[in-house]
Amino acid sequence: MNVLDVRRVRDRVERVPRRFLPVIATFVVFVLVFGTGLVRYDNFGSPQVLVNLFVDNAFLIVLAVGMTFVILTGGIDLSVGAVAALSTMIAASTLEAGWPPLLSVLAVLATGTTLGLLMGLVIHFFDVQPFIVTLAGMFLARGLCFLISVESISITDPAFRSLATGTISLADGVTLTYSTLIALAVVLVAVYVLHLTRFGRTVYAVGGSESSARLMGLPTGRVRVGVYAVSGFCSALGGLLFSLYMLSGYGLHAVGMELDVIAAVVIGGTLLTGGVGYVAGSVVGVLVLGTVQTLISFEGTLSSWWTKIFIGALLLAFVICQRLMVRRAA
Repeated sequence: MNVLDVRRVRDRVERVPRRFLPVIATFVVFVLVFGTGLVRYDNFGSPQVLVNLFVDNAFLIVLAVGMTFVILTGGIDLSVGAVAALSTMIAASTLEAGWPPLLSVLAVLATGTTLGLLMGLVIHFFDVQPFIVTLAGMFLARGLCFLISVESISITDPAFRSLATGTISLADGVTLTYSTLIALAVVLVAVYVLHLTRFGRTVYAVGGSESSARLMGLPTGRVRVGVYAVSGFCSALGGLLFSLYMLSGYGLHAVGMELDVIAAVVIGGTLLTGGVGYVAGSVVGVLVLGTVQTLISFEGTLSSWWTKIFIGALLLAFVICQRLMVRRAA
């Protein structure tokens, strides 16, 4: 490649809007990690392996969507894992008590949304740091799990089990689950809300500068509260998908999952300071995490803790890159 070609490549890169660079970087990381598996293992490139990244992480995708809304406003939600666990407990216990599946699902979604709404109201009206409020929400939700039962509750409802085990056949024998379709539907709805509604545009405005958004007459208070309600809803729905994945409810489900969700969103290019980020990037961030786990399972000789080590290193690298981007923009 001569000097002229280098200049052309550099000019093309410079023409790409800066806000897209983190997402592009995440996608490049995903391609490199997945490409490593293709080179190292014979069956890694099968279509089912790629589809399984969505199947095995459908619940994490939904949780990441809700977290993206929160972080875009400059907030954080540490309660998502505990609310997901509480959702599995409510679903399992109500089904065990003989509730109709639809009523059980509505109870789960209402509980998660209400918890998120309450945390958002406390954050807005009492001006408490989101870290503290959602930490309290995490302890509350986890405690409620053990008030319901200290033991694991198996889900035996026929409708739930058929939904959990049912698959949709694609070409070449590739199959995906209904949970995957639900997760992808949530992603599409989130993309529409963030980019084609006033609420979504206000989310970005609040993350960019809340004071400026307030001066423009935007409903910043309602949006700050609303994103936590959205996160609570997504946490409850993610918990339902996790209960379908595990076919049980347990108070120790999803321990530490909030950290995986935050890591996926940040690796996906959403700035922790808010105002910049995309749902698509969060989805790719989840796929990066899932690909790392798949690589380790294919290797067979490595401890699963290597997943945490790799994710920690990757998260640190992306945070440093974010700081450098913010300094250059300033």
